[in-house]
Amino acid sequence: MTISTFMAGLLHATEAQPVLQFGTIMAATFILEDAASVLAALAAASGYVPAVIAVTALYVGIAAGDAGLYALGRLAATHRWAQRLIAGERASRVQKWLAQRLALAVFSSRFLPGARLPTYTTCGFLALPFGRFMLAVIAATLVWTSLVFAVTYRLGTLAASSLGAWRWPIGLLIAAAPWMWHRLSQRRRRARP
Repeated sequence: MTISTFMAGLLHATEAQPVLQFGTIMAATFILEDAASVLAALAAASGYVPAVIAVTALYVGIAAGDAGLYALGRLAATHRWAQRLIAGERASRVQKWLAQRLALAVFSSRFLPGARLPTYTTCGFLALPFGRFMLAVIAATLVWTSLVFAVTYRLGTLAASSLGAWRWPIGLLIAAAPWMWHRLSQRRRRARP
């Protein structure tokens, strides 16, 4: 059983319990947030979860996860072994460069697969202003998640009327597509000489 199948079943089983649905969606964002976004939108389109609960849980979960990445960077900065990785003038240059482009860096990393972990932990490691960081995270999350949710919700609504019982298997494939794309691109990079 995959996480996607588990989440879909859980949302369906907790149809009358919005707090559990909110928690399920929010927790799913910590595992695979794009897949969680797609599945939450499909569940909302199918009527298993109210759209407001689904999208709010996505926003809260994703922003909390991003704040957690920042916190990991702050925590790493307290350890001597991590400080040796980037120290002195080099750290100062990176900090200055990133501080000048914080919103752009955070926003860009939302759209580039694999960029959030290094970007957000670096922001924390270099003690960039947390308030500015979170404002950029919230703005990027609102744009990206709203886009993914809206497109998937619309497609889910169309799928419910035209695909019937096939909408969930097709939805699960769509939800797994970003992960599969990431895995294939990693394999291609490793295969290059």
